[in-house]
Amino acid sequence: MGILYWVSALLLLLLRLSGVPTVCGNAELRALMEIKLSLDPDNKYLSSWTSDGDPCSGTFVGVACNDHRKVANISLQGKGLAGKISPAVTELKCLSGLYLHYNALTGEIPSEIANLTELTDLYLNVNNLSGTIPSEIGDMGSLQVLDLCCNQLTGFIPTNMGSLKKLSVLALQHNRLNGPIPASLGNLEMIKRLNLSVNQLSGFIPARLANITQLEVLDVRNNTLSGVVPPSLKRLNGGFHCENNPGLCGVGFPSLRVCSAWDDANVIQVEPFKPIANNTSSQSIPASANFKPHCNQTHCSGSSKLAQVAIVSGVITVTVVFVIGGFLIFIRYRRKKQKIGNTFDASDSQLSTDQGKEFSYRKPASPLVSLEYSNGWDPLADSHDGIGASYKFPPGFKFNLEDVESATQYFSDINILGKSNFSAVYKGILKDGSVVAIKSINVTCCKSEEAEFMKGLSLLTSLRHENLVKLRGFCCSKDRGECFLIYDFASKGNLLQYLDVQDVSRHVLDWPSRVSIISGIAKGIRYLHSSEPSKPAIVHQNISVEKVLIDGNLNPLISDSGLLKLLADDVVFSALKVSAALGYMAPEYITTGRFTQKSDVYAFGVIILQILSGKSKLGHLMRLAAESRQLEDFIDPNLGGKFSDSEAAKLTEITLACTDERPDLRPTMEAVIEELSKCGGTC
Repeated sequence: MGILYWVSALLLLLLRLSGVPTVCGNAELRALMEIKLSLDPDNKYLSSWTSDGDPCSGTFVGVACNDHRKVANISLQGKGLAGKISPAVTELKCLSGLYLHYNALTGEIPSEIANLTELTDLYLNVNNLSGTIPSEIGDMGSLQVLDLCCNQLTGFIPTNMGSLKKLSVLALQHNRLNGPIPASLGNLEMIKRLNLSVNQLSGFIPARLANITQLEVLDVRNNTLSGVVPPSLKRLNGGFHCENNPGLCGVGFPSLRVCSAWDDANVIQVEPFKPIANNTSSQSIPASANFKPHCNQTHCSGSSKLAQVAIVSGVITVTVVFVIGGFLIFIRYRRKKQKIGNTFDASDSQLSTDQGKEFSYRKPASPLVSLEYSNGWDPLADSHDGIGASYKFPPGFKFNLEDVESATQYFSDINILGKSNFSAVYKGILKDGSVVAIKSINVTCCKSEEAEFMKGLSLLTSLRHENLVKLRGFCCSKDRGECFLIYDFASKGNLLQYLDVQDVSRHVLDWPSRVSIISGIAKGIRYLHSSEPSKPAIVHQNISVEKVLIDGNLNPLISDSGLLKLLADDVVFSALKVSAALGYMAPEYITTGRFTQKSDVYAFGVIILQILSGKSKLGHLMRLAAESRQLEDFIDPNLGGKFSDSEAAKLTEITLACTDERPDLRPTMEAVIEELSKCGGTC
C-alpha cells in the first residue's frame, strides 16, 4: 500500500509539472454541471458542457477562464435558457462576470450569489425572474453593474444597496417593485445610471440622489412618486426622466407641474421609516429621504401629532387609491406592450445560425460602464470636432446602444438573419413595436477618415424611394467597435429564396409577381442613377438577388444602396469579388477597374434572367436558349407553362440588351423602363 501511495503521488506531481490540465472532477467543474442542469434541464443549449470536459479548453460555450485556469466569465445571453439560477454558482470563486440576460429564466435570485466577492458584472435582465431582490446583494463590494430590469421582481428595494460603493449602473426598471426609493442610494458615489422606471414605487425622490456628482441618468418614469423634485436634479438636463408621476412637482422641469401650496407645505416631511429593531428581514421598509417633523416647537405635543398624522393619512389614502388604481391599469398596458420577449416567428429560425461565439476574457472595468451609451464615440454628436454638426439628419435617426441591444435581445443568435465577411444582420423589435433589420459593421471595416464616413452616411439618409430599403437610423458603439444601421424589415426575405425552388408548394412566384418584381427593381436602380436636388446620382456597384428584399406585398426593395460609401477600400474589394464570382460583374471592370451606371445595368440584366429561369446559377446553355429565344428551354418549369409569351419575349430582349459585352450598347435604366412599359401594360 505504501508503494502504491508514493507511485500515485509521483504521477500526480508529474502531471502538474507537465502542465496537463487536471480540472476533471474539480469543484468548479462540478459546480458548472449543477449550473447547467438548473439553467438548461433539457440539455438543449449547453450540450458542450460535459462532466469529462475541461471548462478552460474553450469547448464550454460561454465559459471563459483567467490566467490561473479559474472560471472568470459565464456569458450565456440570448441562448434561450428557460431554467433557474443555481446556488452552485457561488462555487465559482473567481467569477467576475455573469451574463444571463435575454433568456427565459424563472424562479428567484438565489441569495448565495452574494458570496461571489469578485463579481463586477451581474446581468439578469429580460428574464422571468420573480420574488424579491436579495438583501445580501448589498454585500457584493466589487459589483459595478447590476441589471435586473424587465423581470417580475416584487417587494422593496433593499436599503443596504447603498453599500455598493463601486456600483456605476443600477437598472431595476420594468418590474413590480414597490415602497419608497431608499435614501441610502444616495451613498452610491460612483453611480452613473440609475433606472427605476415602470415599477410601483411611491414616496419622494431622495434629495441625496441629486448630490451624487457622478450621476448622469436618473429615470423614475411610470411610478407613483409624489412631492417636490430636488431642484439640483436640473443639472442632469436630459438625463432626468420623471414623466407619468402625477404626484411630482417642481420648478424648471418642463414635464412637471408647478408645485402648489399643499406641495410646499410638505417639503419638510415626516420622520423616515426605519426597520423594526432586530428585524433582519430583507423586506424591512427602506428609509426614504428628507423626512423631518413638521413643527416649529422644540417638542411637539402628542395631540397635534395625532391630528396631523390623521389629516395627512386621510389625504394620502384617498390620493393613493386613485393614483394606484389608474397606474395599475397603465402599468399593465405598458408591460404588455413593452415587455421584451421572444416574439420572433418560427419561420425566421430557419435563417438563424449557431455561431458558437465565445466570450473572450478581460478584467478591466465593466463593459456597460465603458459603453457610455449617451456620451461615447458618436460621429453624429454636434460637439465631435464639428464634423457631426455639419450634417443634418432626420429626427429620431440617432439610436443608442440600449435601443439596439433591446431590439436584438442582446444580439441573440436566434435573431441572426445573415452574415457576410464584414457585417451581420439581426432581426429586431424596437420599443415602439416596429420590426427592423439591424446591420452591424465592425468599425475596422469602415472608412478611416471620419469626414468621409459621415459624407457616406449623409448620402444613405438622402435615399428615399419605394423600391429601396428605408434606413431608419444609426448607432455607434465605441466599446463594441461597431456601427449599426437600422432598416425597415422586409418580411418575405430576399429574392434568392425564390430561386432553385424544389418544393413547388412553397416560394414559387407566379408570372405576374415576377414581372412586377423586375419592374420594381428597375425603378429602384433608375432612382439611384438619377440626380436630384436632395441627392447625387450614385452607382450601386453590388446589385444581386441577395440584395433584393421582398416585403409583405411582394414589392422588391434594393438593399445596401450607398453602403459601399461607408466601407474601407479593401472591404469593398472583398465584397465585389463575391459579386464577380456570382456572375454580376460587368466584363469591362476587368480592364478598367471602374464601375459606372452601365455596370449596374449589366447586373440588372443577369437578375432578369435569374427571375425568368428560376435559377440562381446561369449556365452557358441557358444563355444560348435566351439568345435563340427558345423560351421553353429557360423559363422556370415550376410555372407549369403559365406565363405570357409576349412578355417573356420582351423581357428576354431586355436582359440580352442589358448584358451586352459592350457597355455603350447597353440601355440606360430610363430606356429599360420605357421598354418594360410595352409588356402589355403589366411590366
